[in-house]
Amino acid sequence: MKRIGFIGVGVMGKSMVRNLMKNGYPVSIYTRTRSKAVDVIEEGAIWYDSIAQCVRNSEVVITIVGYPKDVEEIYFGEKGILANAVSGTYLIDMTTTSPKLSKHIYDAAAKKNMFALDAPVSGGDTGARNATLSIMVGGDREAFDACYPIFQAMGTNIIYEGPAGFGQHTKMANQIAIAGALSGVCEALAYGKKFGLNLQTMLDSISAGAAGSWQMNNLAPRILKEDFAPGFYIKHFIKDMTIAVEEAEGVNLKLAILKDVLKMYKELADNKGLEDLGTQALIKYYDDSQPFV
Repeated sequence: MKRIGFIGVGVMGKSMVRNLMKNGYPVSIYTRTRSKAVDVIEEGAIWYDSIAQCVRNSEVVITIVGYPKDVEEIYFGEKGILANAVSGTYLIDMTTTSPKLSKHIYDAAAKKNMFALDAPVSGGDTGARNATLSIMVGGDREAFDACYPIFQAMGTNIIYEGPAGFGQHTKMANQIAIAGALSGVCEALAYGKKFGLNLQTMLDSISAGAAGSWQMNNLAPRILKEDFAPGFYIKHFIKDMTIAVEEAEGVNLKLAILKDVLKMYKELADNKGLEDLGTQALIKYYDDSQPFV
C-alpha cells in the first residue's frame, strides 16, 4: 500500500482521509491548525506541522484546498510540495482549480521526475463521506492507472479525461451543469410556494419524471428543512463558476445561464454575507422573507 501524504483536511478532505485509512493506506496529513484534525489523528492519521515533512516520506501526495492561490502556495516555493517530495512521487490535486494551473504543476513535476494528476471531484460532503465521489482525472494515462486503486478508496465514478488540465475542464463542465440545474430547482420551489402548493408533494410528483436530478433529490429536501449547512460552500462555487467563465471567455464561448447564476450567488455573498452557507442557499435569492415550508 502506497504511503499517502494528504494536505487539506476540510469538509471533504477529512472524509477522504478516513476512507483511505479504511482501505489500509497509511496516511500522513498536514493542516495549518492541528486542533481541526484531532479526530482523524486519533483514528490513525499521522500529523505533521509542515508540508515539507508531510510529503518527504510519501509515495503519493493528495491535495484538496480552497482556491487556486492556495494550490499555487502549497505546490511552489522552497517549503512547497515540488521542492520537497522525492523523485517518482505521484502528485494528485483534487482541488477544483484553474486548468492552466494544473498544466503548470504537471510541467514542473515532470522536470523533477514526478507524476502530476489533476483530479477534481463531484459529490459533495455526502459523496466524500460515503466514498461515492465522481473523480475526473487529467494527466498521463500511466499515472492514472497506477493511482486507480487509491481513487477507488474515495469514489465510484472514476474516469480518465485526457492530458493535464482535462480533469479540471471536465469539472468546469460539471459546475456549469450544476448551476443551471440548481437554479432550476430553486425557481420551481419559488413558483410552487408562490401559488400555495404543498412543496413536498410537488417534489414527490416531479422528481421521478424528466425534471428529476441529483440537485432536486439531495438539495431540495435540505431547502425545505431550512438546512443551509455547507456540503459545498457558496464561496467555493463562486470560485468555480468564475474559473469556468474565464475559460469560456478565453475561447469566445458565451455561457449566459452560467453568468446569470454567478451573478445571483455574488449577490448573496457580497450583499447578504452568505458566502459560508451551502449552495442550496441560492433559494434565498428568490425569497428570504420566511421559511420554505
